[in-house]
Amino acid sequence: MANGNAVNEKKEPFVRIIKCDNTPRWYAWSMRAVAIVFALLICAVVIVAITGLNPLEVYKAMFEGAFGTERRIWITLRDMMILLCVGIALAPAFKMKFWNIGAEGQILVGGCATAACMIYLDNVLPLPALFLVMALTSMAAGAVWGLIPAIFKAKLNTNETLFTLMMNYVAIQITSYCVALWENPYGSNTVGIINSQTKAGWFPTVFGQQYALNVMIVLTLALVMYIYLKHSKHGYEITVIGDSENTARYAGIDVAKVIVRTMLVSGAIAGLSGFIAVAGASHTISVNTAGGRGFTAIIVAWLAKFNTFTMIAISFLLVFLQQGACEIASRFNLNDYASQMITGIILFFILGSEFFINYRLVFRGKMSKEA
Repeated sequence: MANGNAVNEKKEPFVRIIKCDNTPRWYAWSMRAVAIVFALLICAVVIVAITGLNPLEVYKAMFEGAFGTERRIWITLRDMMILLCVGIALAPAFKMKFWNIGAEGQILVGGCATAACMIYLDNVLPLPALFLVMALTSMAAGAVWGLIPAIFKAKLNTNETLFTLMMNYVAIQITSYCVALWENPYGSNTVGIINSQTKAGWFPTVFGQQYALNVMIVLTLALVMYIYLKHSKHGYEITVIGDSENTARYAGIDVAKVIVRTMLVSGAIAGLSGFIAVAGASHTISVNTAGGRGFTAIIVAWLAKFNTFTMIAISFLLVFLQQGACEIASRFNLNDYASQMITGIILFFILGSEFFINYRLVFRGKMSKEA
């Protein structure tokens, strides 16, 4: 028996990884805070080693790049709201474990629909009606872009990751065609600022702020989506399908119908992001309108575990890092690689902290003692 115990003891692994299902919220946010502190320390070492600059001056420049003036604060909020809106769009699909990687394309087609309304309906509709048509058209375009892969997934069980990803490239080509069609001035290969004289289709100022309407729309969406996912029958069906499609079918849920419906919602909100990006920010359309937000929002949705209120904080952090990286690159005459390296280190630590939030390490002998 003694020899048998010795053999079993030798076979026991040195460390086990165990999933934590109910991690306290305070612990999760504490781990993220610790990760950010460690990331800043590592970044300080990298900054000194590569550039010889004072890390505190670099961090101060990052802060000023995002919040140095009132205008910069509102630009940060503007970019944050667009990213948050895309994260909200991805939340229902991802919670259902439908991997919608096509938000980039859904933003672009929504933006193209908005730009088309601004160009062709400038003198046709009064402003309130024009805004309504722009919003509905952009949502319809995004919904169609989400519907196509949803139908193929529901009926033919195609791979939604590849399908939605390929749809992005189609959307880019459609956007390129629209840019060539609406080129202004001719030969510039850009659309230019749409309705720069009349400002028809531009978001109006609210409370004296140019981007206040952006904030109001997206925060309202965050609240509505939170209620939809947490307290509605549709949200319950999405959760059940995300946990197990077989269980959902056993419970009498029409999985194909829910997939199609959820992707209509996801695509429509992503299309609305294009509406906000064009009518509420750039007032033009190009292949760069989405700006990679369709992919960055995956981080936002995933880290927040599809909680739209948590997405607000994560979107804020990512946009702050982006604005700060641009500022240190220009202020200290650094190339983009150095500033992006700092951003990458911070993101790496934040993503790494999720491991210690969702899992714990149990070392040899500890499991038997706990038992």
